[in-house]
Amino acid sequence: MNDASTHCPDMGSAMNILTNHPPTAELQRLDAAHHMHPFTAGAELAKKGARIITRADGVTLTDSEGRTFLDGMAGLWCVNIGYGRSELAEAAARQMRELPYYNTFFQTSHVPVIALSAKLAELTPNDLNHVFYAGSGSEANDTNIRLARHYWSARGKPQKKIIISRKNAYHGSTMGGASLGGMQPMHAQGGLPIADIHHIDQPDWYLEGGEHSPEEFGLERARQLEQAIETLGEDNIAAFIAEPVQGAGGVIVPPETYWPELQRICDAHEILLIVDEVICGFGRTGNWFGTETFGLRPDIITIAKGLSSGYAPIGGSVVTDHVAEVIDNGGDFNHGYTYSGHPVAAAVALENLRILQEEKIIDRVRDDIAPYLAEKWGQLAEHPLVGYSNICGMMASLALTPDKSARAVFAAERGTAGLICRGHSFDSGLVMRHVGDRMVISPPLVMTRPDVDSLIERAGRALDLTHRELIDKGLMVAA
Repeated sequence: MNDASTHCPDMGSAMNILTNHPPTAELQRLDAAHHMHPFTAGAELAKKGARIITRADGVTLTDSEGRTFLDGMAGLWCVNIGYGRSELAEAAARQMRELPYYNTFFQTSHVPVIALSAKLAELTPNDLNHVFYAGSGSEANDTNIRLARHYWSARGKPQKKIIISRKNAYHGSTMGGASLGGMQPMHAQGGLPIADIHHIDQPDWYLEGGEHSPEEFGLERARQLEQAIETLGEDNIAAFIAEPVQGAGGVIVPPETYWPELQRICDAHEILLIVDEVICGFGRTGNWFGTETFGLRPDIITIAKGLSSGYAPIGGSVVTDHVAEVIDNGGDFNHGYTYSGHPVAAAVALENLRILQEEKIIDRVRDDIAPYLAEKWGQLAEHPLVGYSNICGMMASLALTPDKSARAVFAAERGTAGLICRGHSFDSGLVMRHVGDRMVISPPLVMTRPDVDSLIERAGRALDLTHRELIDKGLMVAA
């Protein structure tokens, strides 16, 4: 064990480091020495040093050097009501004083989880009236695997185990969640996917549509589900899972023909439809749920992120009356987490939902801010570096290209242009993420029109700087 006096602050200074932090270089040194980051090459990060975020308010982040950034990603697709809402801090403190923790095992419940479950039953569409809680969307999608398979077993069809998903989908990073997802770099580590997970192609018209119209392509990709059902056998398939809009895959908004055909296929066959609402839920698409935006009738939805606006870790699976009845009458469901329905997280989520509802934030997104963002975002498609723009509500993407007319990809390694643009975005005071060579945003729902104007101006500046650097380095070359 390292000498604490040399390598890390002692326990007595722990509160001091939070309230009166040391210089950035020292924080970076401690971070590199002891903190393992998600989805990061640790040795590379240690050389440059992490960016240290120290505070946030509204839609703005501040780092340890005093620099400010407009958070175009709402944290990690989650801070829907913006930063600094003291009501959520007060809700957490009040609950911690009253009942900081108790589990929901052993036929026990508590008031916050009961109240939150009732509120979610009120807000979710159709007959999605029952919630099984988790600590994150990843855990909730693990739960969905168990739910779907136990459902069919309880109905006397234990052979129905296969779950069909899509390539380049993201459903979390646990063993089950990452298996459901279709991202090859994740599958390359840890022996993924687990058994009985099957993937069909994604509805990415820009990169994969070829000579098809978007409408033709949407139908072709949806009908791959029917082909998979015929190949694998309907008697072996438990469910199909998909995000309404692929978020981490690059904000891929499917063609208009895609989801109606998928719903038709699910209706025609005896499989469950699981809609992953972790990113799309709680206002992101301009409605409470992406399910409503695309007219879907799922048997299960996955929730997390915007459920608490990221202020506390919480997720869940919301199931229909029919699914719940089968599960409830199928004996013990031998599954659960220590923090399923954590009382503090539930209290924070309730307060978050109150704010979204009473302040009519989602109505304002649908009627004002999302249309305004769409208008301004569409203008960025005219930039010489942008081949295509996509937007749905408050999530959007720009596909970078060396040749607009050909929908061409870069000859350089995938993600080279996107990474350069991400760097220029930060330098321009904007958090804008890259997914390969797509630039994506998912800002807080509480943005104002001046915030949108600022985002577009900073994104445009980042595109200009990226375009210039790509030309200077000889990278504006198509594959």
